[in-house]
Amino acid sequence: MNPTPILLILGLLFVFAIAGAALGIRMAEVPSISRRILPFSGGLLIGVAGFWIVPEIAQRYGWAGACLGVVTGFVALWTIDRYVYPVCPSCSPVHAHEHGACINRLHGFAWPLVIAAGVHSFFDGWSLGIAQGQGFEDLRAAFLIGVGVHKIPEGIALGVLLLAATGSPRRALLGCVITQLMMPVGGLAALSLAKAFSPNWTMGFLAGATGFFFFLGYHAIHSSYRERGGAITVMPALTGAIGAAALRSFLPGI
Repeated sequence: MNPTPILLILGLLFVFAIAGAALGIRMAEVPSISRRILPFSGGLLIGVAGFWIVPEIAQRYGWAGACLGVVTGFVALWTIDRYVYPVCPSCSPVHAHEHGACINRLHGFAWPLVIAAGVHSFFDGWSLGIAQGQGFEDLRAAFLIGVGVHKIPEGIALGVLLLAATGSPRRALLGCVITQLMMPVGGLAALSLAKAFSPNWTMGFLAGATGFFFFLGYHAIHSSYRERGGAITVMPALTGAIGAAALRSFLPGI
């Protein structure tokens, strides 16, 4: 398998994420702006998973297998988020940090955030890498869009939080770079191990990754709803989901 195309894609997504982080650092004084796009990206992510990826997996391995894989991935990520550590703390500042006295600084929060967001980025890259396997050409664009739509809002929120945690734009940007570098690491790991997996195992990983997409989309929408209410959350989320369905209908060959 030629790794060049996926490396170019991972590099481009890395640039998007860092650009979002730099923007988040710049607009840290008004963090509410950075959260306005979260429900839209969440709805779009759910739409891509539901209208693009799940039907393709079901067509190959049946709806029962597709749904089982998706539910397994969703429950696994929910369990980690609920009982271990927030899997996407950059999307949920309120969930991740509740130091009542820390208004301007999130003391001691930088490295836990970097580690958790780095693991999240690793699995973003892993999902893209697994989708490059032979026979999964129809799923590549869907996984690219699914990861891509989450990178800029994720980067913005991550920049805002790391600036609050470090007090230094340079350190905040460095933390963002460290976390997003885990994405190409995950992609390369998936490519390196691709030959060790049978097509059934690979499809199982893709179904689980789709469950990750559903969870991250739900997580973004729920975080916005909890913080800003339904009026500002529901319409952007629906717009994102409907937009994904419309894009799929206009581009059936992707």
